[in-house]
Amino acid sequence: MISSMILVSRIIRYNLKIIFAGRFFLFLLAAIAFYIFFMMVSVFDNVEINIAFLYEITFFPAILLIFYPMVFGIQRDEDARMLEILFGIPDYRYKVWLVRLVLIFLLVFVLLILFAAIGSYLLYPIDPVNLAAQLLFPICFLGSLSFLFATRIKNGNATAVVMVLLGFFLSIFSEIFEDTLWDIFLNPFGSPRQYTQIAFQQVIWKNRVFLSVGAVVFILGALINLQNRERFI
Repeated sequence: MISSMILVSRIIRYNLKIIFAGRFFLFLLAAIAFYIFFMMVSVFDNVEINIAFLYEITFFPAILLIFYPMVFGIQRDEDARMLEILFGIPDYRYKVWLVRLVLIFLLVFVLLILFAAIGSYLLYPIDPVNLAAQLLFPICFLGSLSFLFATRIKNGNATAVVMVLLGFFLSIFSEIFEDTLWDIFLNPFGSPRQYTQIAFQQVIWKNRVFLSVGAVVFILGALINLQNRERFI
């Protein structure tokens, strides 16, 4: 029991170093800068500030927070020559990358709470935990999709290009799925345009189920890709 706890603690410490290493702090600083910029612009433009608006301006910084550890994690392991060691651990996908994914999602969730708390203090009083929890659904979806592409492409820069292009096309066609259960960018705090409030709540619930199932499917697909040892070593 004690040896297992020691092993788990070592795995957690190593993965935290991986998450915090490299450019993560640059992405964190960029997220903070964009968040402050959006708040300043909203104040100067006299935008109506409510919880729906805070959700929208926090969405992009949230993407920056999840982007680096998901896209560049595999490449960092390869650059550090850790893939050979990690693939030698029994049940690699469960003991290493699942722990890392949980740590990443928890870290992003805590940071989103802090961002929402700042917005609540400076702009509009809200429940930061509620806002962060709602943001976690699309962020986990997009982060898991990034992780899936990273396991297929294996190169962080190439994966980043693919995700940027995919995000560009999603933004272009977002109006087609706007306010539907397929809308990745659905704002659960917004005012429904074509639904009653009760119907909109049902759409939100189905949308969160869709995002959750999609994230799980992407993660499982990525873990299956990681079993192909020859592709990585």
